[in-house]
Amino acid sequence: MRRPLYFATLTVLLLGYAIMPGRASSHREAPLISADPQADNTDVYAFVSPDAPDTVTLIASFLPFEDPAGGPNFYRFGDNVVYEIKIDNNGDGVEDISYQFRFTSQTVNPNTFLYATGPIKALDDPNRNLFQTYTVTRVENGRAVSTAGPMRTMYDNVGPASTPNYGGNGSGVNEFRQADGSVGKVFAGQTDDAFFLDLRVFDFLYGGNLSEAGTDSLAGFNVHSIALQVPRSSLRAGSPIIGVWSTTSRPATTTRAAGTESSTGTFIQVSRLGMPLVNEVVIPLGSKDKWNGSAPTGDGQFLSFVTDPEVPKLLQAVYGIAAPATPRNDLVQVFLTGVPGLNQPAGVKPGEMIRLNTDIGPTAAPARLGVLAADLAGFPNGRRLTDDVVDITLQAAVGVLGGVKTTLGDGVDRNDVAFRTTFPYIALPHSGGNPWKLNPNPPKGH
Repeated sequence: MRRPLYFATLTVLLLGYAIMPGRASSHREAPLISADPQADNTDVYAFVSPDAPDTVTLIASFLPFEDPAGGPNFYRFGDNVVYEIKIDNNGDGVEDISYQFRFTSQTVNPNTFLYATGPIKALDDPNRNLFQTYTVTRVENGRAVSTAGPMRTMYDNVGPASTPNYGGNGSGVNEFRQADGSVGKVFAGQTDDAFFLDLRVFDFLYGGNLSEAGTDSLAGFNVHSIALQVPRSSLRAGSPIIGVWSTTSRPATTTRAAGTESSTGTFIQVSRLGMPLVNEVVIPLGSKDKWNGSAPTGDGQFLSFVTDPEVPKLLQAVYGIAAPATPRNDLVQVFLTGVPGLNQPAGVKPGEMIRLNTDIGPTAAPARLGVLAADLAGFPNGRRLTDDVVDITLQAAVGVLGGVKTTLGDGVDRNDVAFRTTFPYIALPHSGGNPWKLNPNPPKGH
């Protein structure tokens, strides 16, 4: 029988969630942001580029659970959203560098409902009826130093009739020049959702009887991603260690009239994400929106939810598993400060972000368990697309860092589709022409 294994795995998984500082998946994680998918951060990745080790790749994704067939108004970035990827390069928890992205939507022919009036074969194809342009601005210590664009986003994968040979007609990658003269690469557009895990923990802890586990809940869904590849020297300041997180901000005031909408006022941060698995099961409902509006320097205000977490109490109530003694102070350095000798900067101020030692080069054969498998180029030293952050969390939770031997996992060990081998690396989006979206359990006959 598999029940004992699943039971042990579930126990460790939920305890692992409970003891991680502010950890939970960021798909629809807070009341306000769940109603604003264009501004909802889903995942952030930071790694030394495998085919260009003198560069660093940063990826931030948004718009969770995109149905590939979601027309006629297919998904797009928000025109009134400022998307940012932030870098702290001195360990004080404050961004020293920020890349800001702003998008503008355009319609060629407003007298048709079609996204494509014929086959789209290039970014600037005249058959592309709805498109977006964007700019990328580099900000250093609060001052804009360079802006590139406008550039076109990659179009959505509508289906084989509208977007034939998708991915074979160009990747949507553009080059841009930074203030120091160095050249970077940038991508913005629809992609596969690269995170792999089972989200049915929210159905009363996997169904209340362990009947729901082991399926990639995000298989077949798309997101919109922003990816940067820049020289690692352009991100560092003395130390090779950087901290990375992403935010989205909207104007304070939105005014609606019949068929129109306008926004004014100061931009207010509405979403934030750094380390994978941030704001759903540890931060309670009454504080989730506050978390999304906060900065890493203020993470001390959420400490009590970590040291006296809710999840072990639920496990005790539902499954009779005794809640561990509190306060829970273990593993803080892994997720808040970085690990000494690996990715902890000198004089670090604790704050939730991905910390990456850019002096550690890429691995020829990346191990999905990252540092736990002696692959120092992997999570929690940065985060690669192939890193199995759920299994790493499980094994760290039972003490593998202290020498405990374990092979625990959630049964979802890889993404549903293969990642690309060149920038932007994240997999191509699923096609709207595939009605079953790679459904792992399609009806018979399909």
